[in-house]
Amino acid sequence: MLVKDELLAKLRRYFNLNLYEVKVWAALLARGVATAGELSDIANVPRSRSYDVLESLERKGFVVLKLGKPIRYLAVPPHEVVERVKKNMKEEAEDRVKRLEELKKTEVISELNSLHKQGIDLVDPADLSGSLRGRHNLYSHLDLSLRNAQKSVTLVTTTPGLLRKIDSLKPTLEKIQKRGVKIRIAAPLTKEVKEAVKSLKGVAEIRHTDLKARFCVVDGKEVVFMVLDDKEVHPTYDVGVWINTPFFANTLETLFDSSWKTMKQLR
Repeated sequence: MLVKDELLAKLRRYFNLNLYEVKVWAALLARGVATAGELSDIANVPRSRSYDVLESLERKGFVVLKLGKPIRYLAVPPHEVVERVKKNMKEEAEDRVKRLEELKKTEVISELNSLHKQGIDLVDPADLSGSLRGRHNLYSHLDLSLRNAQKSVTLVTTTPGLLRKIDSLKPTLEKIQKRGVKIRIAAPLTKEVKEAVKSLKGVAEIRHTDLKARFCVVDGKEVVFMVLDDKEVHPTYDVGVWINTPFFANTLETLFDSSWKTMKQLR
């Protein structure tokens, strides 16, 4: 059997299988029905491992065992395998989410928070900073900072950045606004953001600015700022910096307050 390494690599990535599993599955697809010994020879997999591999594939829904002597295996049609894998992944994800939600109600999370607090108390304030690489990581950390906000959030971003933030951070912004957090957003307001901005009515005060900047200040003590122009960088290579420093955050917010007074209010 001749199967390109590129195809085997794709199968491993898409179906979360190990190398022996993709080799045996590909061999069975090519053969239709076969014994463990035959598949071992075709796929060049140690015979001592072939039974374990086939048992794993059967459990995952890739093959069907045909009773008889000798025991043979039948390949499940690939389109059916895709549906089975989707279903299994969805059930596993839902189960993990459920267990994590249940974890919040246990003493385990309290103990973890206690450990974290002890560690933070020992950390030099100068060490409370970090580099964030990739837009996904940037927005994940930004979402965390927003969820911890108690008093205020100041956001300065670009036009496409505003669209992205409304799309990904709107639920968090709505949640913290309901508990009294004051939210101010400044960005170049063009026609393309008109409808998106309307969706934040009553949640945040949004004003137009020509400033070319991307940063967020939370409670006057924590800052997340992006160091690159989002028009010139691929999302994968976007870079940001997180700093927990009331001195710098207050200075930045004071400068923003002066500009905020001159910005056009959203009509």
